[in-house]
Amino acid sequence: MNQINRVAIVGGTHGNEFTGAYLIQKFAQFPHLISRPSFETVSLLANPKAFTARRRYVEKDLNRCFLKQDLEDATRNSYEELQAKSIQNTLISNGDKADFILDLHSTTANMGLTIILVNSHPLNLKLAAYLSQINPLVRVYRCSFKSVEENPFVNSLCELGFMIEVGPIAQSLLKATLFQQTEELVHTVMDYLEKFNQGEIPSTKETLILYDHLSDVDYPKKQDGTIFGMIHPELQDKDYQALNPGDPIFLTFDDQTIVYQGTSTVWPIFINEAAYYEKGIAMCLTQRQQINI
Repeated sequence: MNQINRVAIVGGTHGNEFTGAYLIQKFAQFPHLISRPSFETVSLLANPKAFTARRRYVEKDLNRCFLKQDLEDATRNSYEELQAKSIQNTLISNGDKADFILDLHSTTANMGLTIILVNSHPLNLKLAAYLSQINPLVRVYRCSFKSVEENPFVNSLCELGFMIEVGPIAQSLLKATLFQQTEELVHTVMDYLEKFNQGEIPSTKETLILYDHLSDVDYPKKQDGTIFGMIHPELQDKDYQALNPGDPIFLTFDDQTIVYQGTSTVWPIFINEAAYYEKGIAMCLTQRQQINI
């Protein structure tokens, strides 16, 4: 990729994540904020029905509807599945292909400002390193998929780009600080891509701290699927902090502590994310590593 011609900024993929959705509305009202001389920028409210209803989704999680085989399956016809096909057509299939997709999200977990990579394209890594270098609040989480066919997210539509995940913030709520921080990240990304097109990529440090996805952990449950424990108070809000074997991880309703039984230190994120209860995810475990870029 020598030239980026079209950038898509997506928000409201989950209708109750207001930071991204309202930023899209702002950008639609003031398009000059995201315009740059060397490329076209489009903004897209991904799930308008869910946004109006203040719900994560109407029928199905839109950010799990972009598997290649699902997009090609004519029998997939729920609202979100049809919306995913429409987004694919808008961003990829209509002749004005997006070269870079930035998808804006928020979380109830204490994630701060997180860049979520779904692949290890060199430009994505260099941009993530740059963002983390100029803003120490930025962390980089990589949940790479073996192939595009296995990626169900909006970002599967384009090799370049990533998600921005900010929190903690309650669902269906705006918080000015996080709104401003997210917007600042968006502007910084736009400026970086403009410099890339001009052959003037800002220099970055040669290393990047990455939090690589290892596994998901469910809440303690009975055989019938009923939860009988919650995140331990000593772990709550400790996203990106080391969790060692033997550390408390859950507290049962009869006040028993369940400890982490792994054999090595991990770094949990998305701890107690409200939207993940239905997915059976209490937290995601990651491995912290430093890579050369």
